[in-house]
Amino acid sequence: MDASTKPTAVAVLRIALTVNGQPRQLKLDPRTSLLDALREHLHLTGTKKGCDHGQCGACTVLINGRRINSCLTLAVMHDHDDVVTIEGLGAPEALHPLQAAFIERDALQCGYCTPGQICSAIGMLAEAKAGWPSHVTPDVASGQIALSDAEIRERMSGNICRCAAYPNIVAAIRDVAGGVSR
Repeated sequence: MDASTKPTAVAVLRIALTVNGQPRQLKLDPRTSLLDALREHLHLTGTKKGCDHGQCGACTVLINGRRINSCLTLAVMHDHDDVVTIEGLGAPEALHPLQAAFIERDALQCGYCTPGQICSAIGMLAEAKAGWPSHVTPDVASGQIALSDAEIRERMSGNICRCAAYPNIVAAIRDVAGGVSR
């Protein structure tokens, strides 16, 4: 091997994150995905690695209140950001309303997609409350989003459930959103 083909070392970068309300310092290879930083470096394994291509939504977390597929973003891009994972949403004795609704509505079967579904639903409800329309919003100019079943399904379409618990997932989200009918 001559000098031109010799691999070069990758610099390790320091980043600071607030994860589930706790300040965290990490030294990472700059190519580390946020998903791998959470799972492998911080040992927060509630966020799941499904497809690792941004197609299933199992890795959805909240960054500064917005939902994001953590497998598609590099951890270094979120230096000084606020990250919330499923572990930061509630505790067994004090569940987040969406966690409680998922249990009440039996909105999970195997549970693999559930952390991403719940984090995505929290972000989706905030988007709807802010008046952001979707592709099925009937009146995009109104600023008032009625969360019909069709609206919820469209907004949650980036989160796949292999067990097909979709009717119960929609019902759980609808319950938390205020019981908007179909």
